[in-house]
Amino acid sequence: MKRNMLCLLILGLVFAVTACNDSDSVASGESPPPVPTPTKNVLFFLGDGMGIATLTAARIYSVGEDGDLTIDTLPETAFVHTYSNDAQVTDSAPSMSAYMTGLKSNNEVISMSADTQATDTLGKPYQLNFDSTCPPDNGHAVDTLLEKMKAANYGTGIVTTTRVTHATPAATYAHICHRDAENTIAAALVPGGQGFNAKLGDGVDVILGGGSHYFTPAAAGGTRGDQRNLIAELQAAKYHYATNKQQFDQLPTDGSKLIALFTPNHMSYDLDRDPEQEPSLAEMTEKAIDALAAKDKGFFLMVEGGRIDHALHATNARRALQDTVAFDDAIKVALDKMQQLDPGLQNTLIVVTADHDHTLQMNGYSQRTGKTQEGNPGVLGIVKSYVNGANSTDVEGNPYTIIGFGNGPGHLATRGPIDENALESADFLQESVIPLKTETHGGGDVFLAAQGLGAEQFSGTLNNDRVFDLIKQAIDLQ
Repeated sequence: MKRNMLCLLILGLVFAVTACNDSDSVASGESPPPVPTPTKNVLFFLGDGMGIATLTAARIYSVGEDGDLTIDTLPETAFVHTYSNDAQVTDSAPSMSAYMTGLKSNNEVISMSADTQATDTLGKPYQLNFDSTCPPDNGHAVDTLLEKMKAANYGTGIVTTTRVTHATPAATYAHICHRDAENTIAAALVPGGQGFNAKLGDGVDVILGGGSHYFTPAAAGGTRGDQRNLIAELQAAKYHYATNKQQFDQLPTDGSKLIALFTPNHMSYDLDRDPEQEPSLAEMTEKAIDALAAKDKGFFLMVEGGRIDHALHATNARRALQDTVAFDDAIKVALDKMQQLDPGLQNTLIVVTADHDHTLQMNGYSQRTGKTQEGNPGVLGIVKSYVNGANSTDVEGNPYTIIGFGNGPGHLATRGPIDENALESADFLQESVIPLKTETHGGGDVFLAAQGLGAEQFSGTLNNDRVFDLIKQAIDLQ
């Protein structure tokens, strides 16, 4: 008995000394234990405006009715409801924010709580204001998936064909009550600078896209009234910077931080892109993966095919479909690359979806066209009857195109003959029913496809805010 009591006394003394030493370590300012190195990867692909009809038309455009896009080969699929907190038809800001935060917010609002109103600093709704912060009583910031993964020691990257300050990429790293405040959004990316989002730690590791205007002072042709040169500040923060394809090719993939801003505004449509000046979305995706994988830890990468949306707003189907195919090419590159890095995608989740629909529709009953190629406009052509190949006509005997829009600038005051030779032009605008200066988004559900770690959770019909939770569950993120 005495021996047992002596042992207990000794153990108690050892515990007390250990606790005291631990307390002394904290008090002396020693660093806490390092955050464990993550090993899982999340690649989130967002086709902006890529509704199901657009996806179907892009498939026919590229590979014909019998073919498959890469997105068609992903094994797990679902449909996604995209309505926002205050609107039946969402814009990109709250829809991407729902994917990134797990909460539905109001239209025009980026990664803020549901009670945030889309106003500028002066409380005016929907005003174009490049330098704007939210009033203190107008909602609060909500942590994004990128921020949470950054805090958990993951590498992080964003790739887009739009401005990197545009609504979709901004929803991963910024918090603002109106998406138009792009000067303010740009400042959120600059470590140590005024307006930096401290939740990004030492900054987003890879940033590739367009929009240099929002990083440069007005005196130098940019939009910044504060005259800050954020590009110079990012370089001072040890980012390697590129402005064209040659410089992009020379960017290191050794784990260094990268930023490339190829254009003052959005990048070119893929149909118009000069490959000597601007890399493709697939090339940017590959570079981002290489740079993040070199860090020897898990990473989060968001890739946006952003100009699909812009071409649809113009009722310009050819550019929209080509950009959809370019987006699909980026998915293929990522799948191939990640299979090399992580065979079987045991530790990698790839999710592909869209933020909202558009009013693009496919008119019936056309014979099969096969893919679009020189001399055959394919799905961009006019409806020819599947019975005899003759032109289908309206009640007044006029032909009409396979693709049309519910509204937009392609409205015809008077319908008449269609020059079939013009249908292959990159500038041809498909007809719209309601005349508007710019076509609107549509309210239809969008498609989601997934592969890899936890992909089986994505099935059935989901709200867009639910996707956030499923991604977190897949990688055990708190």
